[in-house]
Amino acid sequence: MAGEFSRTSRIGDQLQKELASLIQFEVKDPRLGMVTINEVRVAKDLGYADIYYTVLGLDDNVERLAENQQALDSAKNFLRHRLAKEVKLRVMPQLRFHYDQSVVNGARMSALIEEAILKDQNKDSQE
Repeated sequence: MAGEFSRTSRIGDQLQKELASLIQFEVKDPRLGMVTINEVRVAKDLGYADIYYTVLGLDDNVERLAENQQALDSAKNFLRHRLAKEVKLRVMPQLRFHYDQSVVNGARMSALIEEAILKDQNKDSQE
């Protein structure tokens, strides 16, 4: 049981919690919307951390998504510095932010499935 989670996944979980708090309460960039940190994947050598995020209410607004990406990219040095104070690691990974398309894709797939079910029900009722 003790070896169930790797060190990098535990570090990723801790970074995710701290980043969510830092972004919500300490990053004061007006371009930044309601950001949710979905996952943090840390490299085995702790050289970098890939941070996957979503933004509430910006499903297909490419311009606003780009603004949020720029805001996070400009804040990553500040966030890395603050993380180094909060999380005791010998080496704090470089932060790389990526917009997580899985939520948008999941909602689109769900809508397509519901549409197909409705078509099948309509076809069955017409027969």
